[in-house]
Amino acid sequence: MTGARLNRSERERVAAGLATGLDYAEIARRLGRPTSTVTREVARNGGPDGYVADDAEAAARERARRPRTTPPTPEPDPRAVFLEEFAENVASTGVPRTTARVLVQIHSSDHGCTAADLIAELGVSRAAVSNAVVYLDGLRLIRREREPETRRERYVVGDDVWATSWNESVDANARWVATTTRGVEVLGPDTPAGVRLARAARFFSAVHETMAAGPWPLATGEAAALLRALARAGVPVTADQLRSVLTPDQRAALRRRG
Repeated sequence: MTGARLNRSERERVAAGLATGLDYAEIARRLGRPTSTVTREVARNGGPDGYVADDAEAAARERARRPRTTPPTPEPDPRAVFLEEFAENVASTGVPRTTARVLVQIHSSDHGCTAADLIAELGVSRAAVSNAVVYLDGLRLIRREREPETRRERYVVGDDVWATSWNESVDANARWVATTTRGVEVLGPDTPAGVRLARAARFFSAVHETMAAGPWPLATGEAAALLRALARAGVPVTADQLRSVLTPDQRAALRRRG
């Protein structure tokens, strides 16, 4: 009975209770209803001084006859969907969820974010933002800039963030090589554990050697088209021909490896 609509008899008892000066709680107790039910009933039908049982019953019947309409589902915000996907990808690498959201928010901002910006956009605490910034700063994924004429810090992502991340990975793989190689010596190369660590050492050594050469700018556009055409035709390419279609970054990478 608690969740059902009031019937005519109950509305008459509400009107009688109001007329004798009973408060909402006492009327509700006598009806066996929540006080909030009586409060809403009276408020939507003229208030304690204007409540009429017949009018309230008629209004309730009219509301019951109205067709229920489902509000249209709003279209998802493409930016919000992208940021959520971006954060999920970052978090899948082992980065704490809030820290991933902070990095993505900074990364997707045109001019960086202050702590206040991050708190407002992400709905997290100042402590959570502080912890995330310390974590990301330690990995050199963001940098701090002091706003002119204020004491506020603004967090930004540098243009070289991915090159920096690459170099951090190179150093991390070098440490893995040293650790696993040391493990082989300590546990013995002929033990099952030593054999596993030897395989790990070879793996990390190969990854380190490959990454230590540096991130190569990928051949795109005209460079890729030229290379595909030459591969099909079997025609040798001269240095001048290749240089003419490479970007400045690609030419710089070739000089570094030269």
